[in-house]
Amino acid sequence: MTSPVDQWDIHPGHFWLRGKHPEKSVEYDEELKMWNIYGYSECAEILGNPKVFSSDMMRLDPIKLDESIVEGDFTHTDPPQHRKLRGLVDHAFSPRLVARLESQVHGVIRELLDELQDKPRFDLMKEFAAPLPLIMISDLMGVPASDRALLRQWMDKMLDGGDEFESPEAQLEGQEQLEQELGLLWEMRDYWRELALDRRKQPRDDLISGLVEAEIDGEKLTGSQISNICNRLMVNGHLTTAMLIGNTVLCLDAFPEQAARVRADRSLLPKAIEESLRYLSPICGVGRATNTDADIGGTLIPKDQMMIVWTGAANRDPRQFENPHAFDAGRTPNTHLGLGRGVHFCLGRQLARMEGRAALEALLDRFPDLRPDPARPPTFLQVVDADGVDTLPVLTQ
Repeated sequence: MTSPVDQWDIHPGHFWLRGKHPEKSVEYDEELKMWNIYGYSECAEILGNPKVFSSDMMRLDPIKLDESIVEGDFTHTDPPQHRKLRGLVDHAFSPRLVARLESQVHGVIRELLDELQDKPRFDLMKEFAAPLPLIMISDLMGVPASDRALLRQWMDKMLDGGDEFESPEAQLEGQEQLEQELGLLWEMRDYWRELALDRRKQPRDDLISGLVEAEIDGEKLTGSQISNICNRLMVNGHLTTAMLIGNTVLCLDAFPEQAARVRADRSLLPKAIEESLRYLSPICGVGRATNTDADIGGTLIPKDQMMIVWTGAANRDPRQFENPHAFDAGRTPNTHLGLGRGVHFCLGRQLARMEGRAALEALLDRFPDLRPDPARPPTFLQVVDADGVDTLPVLTQ
């Protein structure tokens, strides 16, 4: 049976999306000098054990970068440092700020859809799914509305970077591209540093003010740490949610019987979103490094090895999920790894789910005949560790 996925231009290396299974759950890539982890139980074990499987991969990188480029970025740290940094961010990510965002999201959605109401066709990603989380995370962080276009330019440039993992030799040779990527990161860091300096003088009710003021055991975040945390929050808070919205729309269209279930019973929408996170995981791979020799799925991985934990493949493991290549809007249970696992479980998961549900509810209400344009197929981000719609032309009539 032909799958709808066969018609999509997904990343050629993401074989699991095409209904294929890896020959082994753990295998070594001789060229890249990395271990690929595909199995669900193996991936879950690695993500849940930061003592053995470190998030600090820079120590093994052949290019010795200035470590200040990730200082404070909790996604690159391990306990106990991770716990301290995450605690400071959690403190700034106050329930009051999240509640304010939830109260505003429906108004933002309404304004965006009002602009599209009379259009017979539009690009769902460019004109709705991407602008929505950008507006929300920008507002949460305290970014002026006049700077949103700049932030969008940064996100686009980041996605235009390298789309493949490279061998150590290739990494050393790609100096020009590396300098361009680092230049973008420094530009972004400078922007956040200026905002943080302003908030030190004039605090406001926003996330950056919370990061500036956050304190645990008498310790506050440095300017460099705040800049890197803001970079991380902007990327994750914007791109992941945008992909979630677009991916879910595409999945429901590809499986019309499941879309009919959701339309008939809106209480299924949260489960449909979870199934979208499993079936077409926005972030499908994360890096780890071994601190010690480790046995994973019967394979011994030596100390100081780099690995890619393919959560997207794990979410299709038939040992964990019945009929894994089918989209089931009511799948229960659904213990997917689409938002991570363990201490690095997605910080903004509640926001992503809230924004995703509000966006999809509004789309179902406002455009009952919404469907992808058969004359203009969707395109996907060609990024090795992500599976997300890039463009999604739709018809409304």
